This record gives sequence, structure tokens and C-alpha cells, in this order.
Amino acid sequence: MAKLIALYKQPEDKAAFDEHYFNTHAPITKKIPGLKEMNVTKFVGTPMGKESDYYLMCEMVYESHNALKAGLKSDEGKASGKDLMNFAGSLVTLMIGEDVDE
Repeated sequence: MAKLIALYKQPEDKAAFDEHYFNTHAPITKKIPGLKEMNVTKFVGTPMGKESDYYLMCEMVYESHNALKAGLKSDEGKASGKDLMNFAGSLVTLMIGEDVDE
């Protein structure tokens, strides 16, 4: 399994971010070929009771690194990337990872 992980910093307008993310961006992203699973986590704070530097995390799971690459190169992947840069380009950090068996 391979994962594309998107970490979003705290947006200035959380309501506007949520509106766009959940009603526009996520539906586009869910159409990417090869995407097996999409898990979204909204951070509610730190163990010390403070606000997190990050607002939201999305883990997009693919069968393999090749499937992930193919998905990103697809028309749907390109549309997702274009939308991401338009609404959250300054907020997002993208990483590729994989689960580790201990």
C-alpha cells in the first residue's frame, strides 16, 4: 500500500475552507482512478490543550506506488491537484508514505 498524505495548516476562514474542501475538493479527489480509500482527520487540539498547527489531514490509499503515480497523472488527479493549489496551495504539505509492519 502507498499513501498520499495531505496536511493542511490552520485556515483563516475555517467555514469557507470546510465548504470548499468537503463539497468541492473531496468529491473531485474521490474520483481519482486507483484510489482505494480516503480518510480525513480534523485536528481538535494537542495533548497540552493548545490549538494544533494543523487543521486537517487526508490520507489517500492506493494499492502501490505505481497506482498512486498513475492516479495523479490521470485527468481526475490533475483536476484534484489544480483545485488544491487554487484553494489551499499555501496551506498544504503533501507527502508519500507507506505502512510499516513492525
